[in-house]
Amino acid sequence: MEEPLEPVANPQAGTTIQAIVAQALHDGYLTPAMEAEVGRICDSALELSVDEYMALDRLMGALLTGEVVAVPRKQFINVMEELVLGEAVALVAEIESSTDRVLDLGDIAAYALNRLPPLYATTEQGAAYQRDRALADLQPLISQQVKEAIERSMDRPEFFPNRDTFGSGGKDTVLSQISALLKTYALNFEVKTES
Repeated sequence: MEEPLEPVANPQAGTTIQAIVAQALHDGYLTPAMEAEVGRICDSALELSVDEYMALDRLMGALLTGEVVAVPRKQFINVMEELVLGEAVALVAEIESSTDRVLDLGDIAAYALNRLPPLYATTEQGAAYQRDRALADLQPLISQQVKEAIERSMDRPEFFPNRDTFGSGGKDTVLSQISALLKTYALNFEVKTES
């Protein structure tokens, strides 16, 4: 009988491979976030410990036997995100080109999305239907919420200028924010660099 894995504290990373595997074995699921964290730990480590290798081996065995099920990456989209981002990108780019302000596209999109109905779809046909429906019925509301989000963003003092946003790396330009958002939401997005 195998010894159960116990979560092991790692004060530097906060999460260990052993803790993630223990959680997956307990829940019976390996989420995309857990999988990404294991990948991040493996990529950043110069060398894995014996315990880490044993935990990964245990996870692989559990995945192969079905004891743990890997939850697939997002198999649905919220079409409203695409519509809000399109509206926000155009308005933010216009403001940033005519002023010295740098606006946080993520904050603006999140503010507007929290005030709009979600429009989820699981197929291309469903997404097209939701997109057409939103453009016909909700476009004025989308524009209103994005404009309100921008106004609030411009009026807001910088209380926490050093806060860490999701996926942040100190990038302030609209283009880098769009790129980060596309990487999150576009399934086959590739960054092309000039040679």
